[in-house]
Amino acid sequence: MLRRFFAVRQRTEEMLMQKKISKIPFKGTPEQEARLKAVIAECQGDQSRLMHVMQQAQGIYGYLPYEVQVMIAEGMGVPLEKVYGVATFYAQFALSPKGKYNVSVCLGTACYVKGSQDVLDKICAGLGVEAGECSADGNFSVEECRCIGACGLAPVFTINGEVYGKVTADDVPGILAKYQNA
Repeated sequence: MLRRFFAVRQRTEEMLMQKKISKIPFKGTPEQEARLKAVIAECQGDQSRLMHVMQQAQGIYGYLPYEVQVMIAEGMGVPLEKVYGVATFYAQFALSPKGKYNVSVCLGTACYVKGSQDVLDKICAGLGVEAGECSADGNFSVEECRCIGACGLAPVFTINGEVYGKVTADDVPGILAKYQNA
């Protein structure tokens, strides 16, 4: 039993290491592009400022879609692979947009052993997305997280910071309905 737990746990951690690339079409505005180009212009010629430019780009767009990564690579004179490598290595960078309602499911040990994977599966099925993705209408994004410090309420998930504790998979449809009908 314990061996199976650790095997599932390792598989879950490996899945968390992979970032999802957004399937939602990029909808950048000319104003956003101008702001990004201004940031790139002030850092041009200094490849050590790549992370700064990427952080600013994420602040402008909310995430780092492929099109933005190309602009950064070309503007900073670095290979696209380097930009993508930095974006996928650091947890602070997102390759998919966040929805109006960001659902974050804790997969820390206390939550996991009390059924948070079932809760996550039910959320994803109810919203029609996988963890790390945003719904096509932009209303919901789902992410996995480690511990949020509410182990006594395990399993736990949050929607825009509002904590839902001691939930079961059966509780999920009713909780999501509050936001779907808002």
